[in-house]
Amino acid sequence: MVTEHEAYWSECLKIIQKNINDQSFKTWFEPIKSVKFENNALTIQVPNKFFYEYIEENFISELKQAINLVLGKKVKLEYKIVVENHRELSSSLPKKKSGSEITSDVIKNPFVIPGIKKFRVDSNLNPKYTFDSYIEGDCNKLARAAGLAIAKKPGGTAFNPLVIYGNVGLGKTHLAQAIGNEILNNLGKKNVLYITTERFTNQIIQAIKNNSINDFLYYYQHIDTLIVDDIQFLANKNKTQEIFFNIFNQMHQSGKQIILTSDKPPKDLQGMEDRLINRFKWGLCADLQEPDYETRFAILDEKIKKNDVSIPADVKEYICYNIEDNIRELEGVIVTLVAQSTLNNKTVNTDLAKEVIEQFVSRSSKEISVNNIKKLVAEHFELPVEKLQGKTRKRSIVIARQLSMYLAKNFTNSSLKSIGNDFGGRDHSTVIYSLKAVQDLMDTDALFKDTVSTLEKKVQMSLKT
Repeated sequence: MVTEHEAYWSECLKIIQKNINDQSFKTWFEPIKSVKFENNALTIQVPNKFFYEYIEENFISELKQAINLVLGKKVKLEYKIVVENHRELSSSLPKKKSGSEITSDVIKNPFVIPGIKKFRVDSNLNPKYTFDSYIEGDCNKLARAAGLAIAKKPGGTAFNPLVIYGNVGLGKTHLAQAIGNEILNNLGKKNVLYITTERFTNQIIQAIKNNSINDFLYYYQHIDTLIVDDIQFLANKNKTQEIFFNIFNQMHQSGKQIILTSDKPPKDLQGMEDRLINRFKWGLCADLQEPDYETRFAILDEKIKKNDVSIPADVKEYICYNIEDNIRELEGVIVTLVAQSTLNNKTVNTDLAKEVIEQFVSRSSKEISVNNIKKLVAEHFELPVEKLQGKTRKRSIVIARQLSMYLAKNFTNSSLKSIGNDFGGRDHSTVIYSLKAVQDLMDTDALFKDTVSTLEKKVQMSLKT
């Protein structure tokens, strides 16, 4: 038999359901039960304080309208909470004032999971990911600076949320976890949690299966800094997005820090609700770009130092000029080189480096030589090949020589030292200067840039013949 208070609440729910979306209704109102109607007050039971606060902050107008229509304007709404062992909790604290005539009991020290009060979270952070081991360069300067600022004052900067985005292997996970580790070092009592989107989704699936979604939400209420890796994998997961939206709102409103990583900027994420995209833009979106040569060399030196190995300078140069867009591959090359050297007793040289790099980088089955490139450039500029190897400083020949070195670096496996030798015995520093000179000229002279593009196409065509 339906009691009076159940009938009243059922009518209220029908009105509320018409005014909010289905997902919000299922998440926030279906778990609520009516308890009693006494002294002109309807009492409803909510799973935890998080539920109570979220409803008061987000659905107060819908509640007010429903209560007024069903029971009249003088009726109050009161809340009770039930913990896992079904003991009711109430409080004699003053009423919480909301934006309507509806008032609510503030629940004192609620808990859902036994022992959750004052609990500590396993951060899931890898201690090797620190700012000390995260090399700064132009490619990551903004993101790194923002991370350091957040680590000193999580939730207290304008960088909330911080969205770090970029291609695979550029150090997004390293930087995000470095922020978390630095927060723990500075503020050890804070609860920091690193989690992948895949694991977060699996947690939600299990919570739904176990009918414990409220416990799940309450758990995340106790996180001070949340780091979610690869947020793009939330795409088209509507239920997971709904729950993450609620967690995001609660944390942000409570001044807690949120850090997200993605392979794309928020505006380019597909299959994501507009309201989530909008919130991702509230703070700072910082991109990680491909590291330049100097940064790659510094990163390589750091990884070599950590592996306690010795690698000749020309081999390091060769690696940095062949692994250009993936920091993770740099580490893989070093590990493989060390293994080949120690286990197979091989000397670490450019030949071994070439052998190792071919495992990481796709190469054409046909290789082009430095001599092939010199012939292509000489033909284009209508010069004898010998001029490219001579000592003349005539500008047109110098530019052709520098361009030949630039193409040789990009299309062959030759080291800088080897390229220098092929151009009249010049040293590697001359080759480095030539590479920079070509790049600078490309940045300032559109016609020269077109010339470089034309020659690059000719080199690529020669690889296919």
